[in-house]
Amino acid sequence: MASAAIFSSLRRSRSPTLEACLTPVDLENDVVALLNHLTAVSSDLISSFSGKRPPFQKKNSQSLLRKIELFVVLLDSVRDSTSDFPSTVILCFKELYLLLNRSKILLDYCAQSSKLWLLLQNHSVSGHFHDLNREFSTLLDVIPLYKLNNLSNDVIEQLALLQKQSRNAKLFIDKHDDALRLKLFKMLNEIETGRIPSVQEFHEFFVKKLGILDATSCRAELEFLEEHMLNHEDDIEPSASILSGFIAMIRYCRFLLFGFEEDEVEITRGQRLQNSKKRALISKEIADTFITIPKDFCCPISLELMADPVIISSGQTYDRVSISRWIEDGHCSCPKSGQLLLHKKLVPNKALRNLITQWCIAHRILYSPPENSDMATESFPAAPASRAAVEANKATTRLLIQELRDGSVSGKAMAAREIRLLAKTGGENRAFIAESGAIPYLRILLFSQSVVAQENAVTAMLNLSIHDDNKSLIIEEDGCLRSIVHVLRFGHTVESRENAAATLFSLSAIHDYKKKIAGENGAIEALSALLSKGTLRGKKDAVTALFNLSTHTEICTEMIGFGAVRALIEALGCEEVAEEAAGALALIVRQPAGAAAVGAEDLAVVGLIKMMRCGTPRAKENAVAALLELCRSGGVQAAERILKTPAMIGLLQGLLFTGTKRARRKAASLARVFQRCHNASLHYGGLGVGYAFAGDSATGNPDSGFSGETVTVSMSMSVSVS
Repeated sequence: MASAAIFSSLRRSRSPTLEACLTPVDLENDVVALLNHLTAVSSDLISSFSGKRPPFQKKNSQSLLRKIELFVVLLDSVRDSTSDFPSTVILCFKELYLLLNRSKILLDYCAQSSKLWLLLQNHSVSGHFHDLNREFSTLLDVIPLYKLNNLSNDVIEQLALLQKQSRNAKLFIDKHDDALRLKLFKMLNEIETGRIPSVQEFHEFFVKKLGILDATSCRAELEFLEEHMLNHEDDIEPSASILSGFIAMIRYCRFLLFGFEEDEVEITRGQRLQNSKKRALISKEIADTFITIPKDFCCPISLELMADPVIISSGQTYDRVSISRWIEDGHCSCPKSGQLLLHKKLVPNKALRNLITQWCIAHRILYSPPENSDMATESFPAAPASRAAVEANKATTRLLIQELRDGSVSGKAMAAREIRLLAKTGGENRAFIAESGAIPYLRILLFSQSVVAQENAVTAMLNLSIHDDNKSLIIEEDGCLRSIVHVLRFGHTVESRENAAATLFSLSAIHDYKKKIAGENGAIEALSALLSKGTLRGKKDAVTALFNLSTHTEICTEMIGFGAVRALIEALGCEEVAEEAAGALALIVRQPAGAAAVGAEDLAVVGLIKMMRCGTPRAKENAVAALLELCRSGGVQAAERILKTPAMIGLLQGLLFTGTKRARRKAASLARVFQRCHNASLHYGGLGVGYAFAGDSATGNPDSGFSGETVTVSMSMSVSVS
């Protein structure tokens, strides 16, 4: 029976696999139609595959087709005597229908698979042919030939001979095919030990023995393996890590044997980005690279998945490395809430770490807890690349960097694209590419007049920047930051500008680089413009970059002067980015200049209150936090202005009852500010209804504006803020 791999592969090829499992309903009771259909299917198989010689499995394919040819003769012989068929004969013909369709699946699989994949699956596919042979043998054993009229002696003799041959047939594995398979594994093992076969060895094997004659056929082989890697099942051989090694080896051979010239016209015209589903636009690729991680799993400082989440005294959770660096830099407040830290003890957040682990397992993401973690010994399903893949990728990287240095315009574009793809697949690749010297050459390409070269270069830079150690290499490379900002401002395509913004977002995760980015001519202005007028993806890249920059207290002036504040306020009206925009505004208004700039915009308070009404729980948190900071920094006048806004008090009351823990704290603090403005009471629509707000008596949380006491304002009920 055909394996799951074959059936899933043929489903992607739109083969009618359901026909292999069920006899069509319309043929169940119509013997004549069933015979005609069997004859048509058999004849079609013979005409489709007899003249085609698959690269491997030749003998098994020919043997299967010979059986089908004999059944065609049988069907022709009994066509005129269908009325005399007993039920056992009809049942055998229905079984024949299933076997013919499964034969079609297997022959299609061999015809459509790449040479390398068939070679890797040599034993498995041979086993499927053997299984079919045994089932044909069983069918011949049970079919009552003596009940069939009009059968000539010649046909009966041939069927008897076929029956005997099928019964005695053993699993056949072509020795020549298997020798090539072993040679392929031997070359991979050599690469794993650090010895890269010579160009002559690769040419002898891939060109002369496998018949992979040019870059086009080599690329087709590579794409086929990559597709199987993407859809790889755990029970399919070879394993995912070994398959990744073969993919890396073929990629290296492609450039070693066929260079960069074959794709010149295609790359120059940009057809590879425009016309092929397998080569999606860069925006889709980066969406895949930056897989959507739940925000609660990301460190508020680095905005990356937390490897070791810890809780600080304010109750906020951060990644240990990020918050430790923050404290070592001399900060004594919580980066997110601004509260003073009562102590510097870091408490492991084991519950959150367990949730992150479960999410990573579900999404096949490699998650590495710290070495001293009690979970560090657990194994996770996303297997790392094999050693052979690493060595082959290093060899490929050296070829690509050489092409970036000495190649033609289109060759450089192609090399940048391949570096982009390599940098997308793992930290080890990103580290080696940068260490090998790719960044200076990519920087030069950022000014290229070639649309494709610039897109590939800036996206490669983005992928490299994900690796923390590479951030410093990019920032310290003379003129590199300026070049990225140049693409952000003047990039040839929307994708280029968006990817430049995403690169700045990635780089700004390091606190020390935020001021450098903000100080680069045109950076904040271009991010603000992208947030105001860009695509949805561009807005997301821009707002996250601006949010990162806004966490640096010395950048407020630049953000005001170059339109970032106005752009963030406008973004409050865009549901997809409003949450981050409100968070950035909450940080900006802590500064007197920021509070004045935000307070001067009529839409600011309106937008924040709208978010309090219909935003996500996190958006409501950020909105009330921004209003609180605006009141604190803007003084009594700002507080009274916000208090007079219609529906403000009702929304505040709603947050006190239904908001998240942080939203309730912020709402209680804002109520305290309003109370002080009016000295004693809050009046809702002239009704004179008041409320009491209980602080966190356990912690005396300063953020709540209380020290555990209950502040009574003419009221009939109290709300506990935890």
